[in-house]
Amino acid sequence: MAFNDLLLQVGGAGRFQQIQVTLVVLPLLLMASHNTLQNFTAAVPTHHCRPPADTNLSKDRELDAWLPRDGQGRPESCLRFTSPQRGLPFPNGTETNGTGATEPCAHGWIYDNSTFPSTIVMEWDLVCSRRALRQLAQSLYMVGVLLGAMIFGHLADRLGRRKVLILNYLQTAVSGTCAAFAPNFPVYCAFRLLSGMSLAGISLNCMTLNVEWMPIHTRACVGTLIGYVYSLGQFLLAGVAYAVPHWRYLQLLVSVPFFAFFIYSWFFIESARWYSSSGRLDLTLKALQRVAWINGKREEGASLSMEVLRASLQKELTLGKGQASAVELLRCPALRRLFLCLSMLWFATSFAYYGLVMDLQGFGVSIYLIQVIFGAVDLPAKLVGFLVINSMGRRPAQMASLLLAGVCILINGVVPQDQSIVRTSLAVLGKGCLAASFNCIFLYTGELYPTVIRAATAFLPETLGQPLPDTVQDVEDRRGKRRQQRQERKQMVPLQASAQAKDGL
Repeated sequence: MAFNDLLLQVGGAGRFQQIQVTLVVLPLLLMASHNTLQNFTAAVPTHHCRPPADTNLSKDRELDAWLPRDGQGRPESCLRFTSPQRGLPFPNGTETNGTGATEPCAHGWIYDNSTFPSTIVMEWDLVCSRRALRQLAQSLYMVGVLLGAMIFGHLADRLGRRKVLILNYLQTAVSGTCAAFAPNFPVYCAFRLLSGMSLAGISLNCMTLNVEWMPIHTRACVGTLIGYVYSLGQFLLAGVAYAVPHWRYLQLLVSVPFFAFFIYSWFFIESARWYSSSGRLDLTLKALQRVAWINGKREEGASLSMEVLRASLQKELTLGKGQASAVELLRCPALRRLFLCLSMLWFATSFAYYGLVMDLQGFGVSIYLIQVIFGAVDLPAKLVGFLVINSMGRRPAQMASLLLAGVCILINGVVPQDQSIVRTSLAVLGKGCLAASFNCIFLYTGELYPTVIRAATAFLPETLGQPLPDTVQDVEDRRGKRRQQRQERKQMVPLQASAQAKDGL
């Protein structure tokens, strides 16, 4: 509790915390836009084959003569007749005049640009035999997220949260802007991968920096605030994408603000908790005194000294330095168990969440409307999650949110395809539960891991009201205390039974 007492002494959740938390979470508005941006920039409009160049499209029904029909009477998207069929076609699209033979679209496609005037699908013809490239672009972005979590998580534990955030803001701004001017599809994918890397670093270090500067009783509020900002970003994306439907302008619009985030991030104050865990007691003192001055606690800040910090943070200074290695995740039994459990939680939540939100066109309703609905369901879901987190604890909230999400997704799998309202409703409910799960797991991860490796459910320990562990030894000690408490409870059971038997006699 030593470091939490120091935070309370210099103002707790004072003016500094309010300002820095606001500035740190503001970029998350646009992080939501980047994560699901390809729902709009890579939307697939209605399309059909382009007839040969010498075709006179001004003639009546000349275009229809080249287009076979599917079972529902609509033009085929990826086939055309080898020669025009000018007679009345049969309902199944076969010929009445000519061979009726078909071939792939040799001269490209004609796209319906009434909803989406320009997307990467239209610009680089990512349809039919090339449709897998559309998914490849999003997959490469998620590969970047994975790489960024590993690389920038490690760098944050070595270099500090502030430096990595500054780098991430600049990388997002540059790579996102360059993607908007990409001359071809491979270049676009490369810059999207770089964007995914930097946005993963922003996501991790945003939560870490905020949690490490906040007292225990405010951590759940901060985690919920971050979740709500992300949800508002989903509303923002729907509005911006509707107003700016051209994919290059939209890509540019959600990337340029990161230059502003990069500029003001230089004024962030590095985590004093990270300084102390790194053995930099002098920088810890400066950071705490600066925060005390901003919070109007000058006298309390002046009373801090190197001797006071050495006495308060003796454990961190003696045990923390030299143990900051990701290898500890596998070497230390307590951390290994946490790592495996949290990895499964992150995989389950992310796999289901992004599976729902990254193909909005599949729901058969307006893509802008479903984006707003998906954002709206987060508001009550995260409020309920916050109440459960604060009253019952992190573990029940994590378990309940994942269980309900799984039930919704499983039921959705057996609902007939023609019942679109039921399927969409179940998907929305499941997405809300997954959003609450994300809210909890971000907070949970930051509270369970020690400071030295922080930027790396039923079996997870409860953290409600518990101090943040600063060293690997803190995690081991916490596990030892739980074992001791369980043994004491077991020993109390026979004693209570014996006492009750005596009372009966």
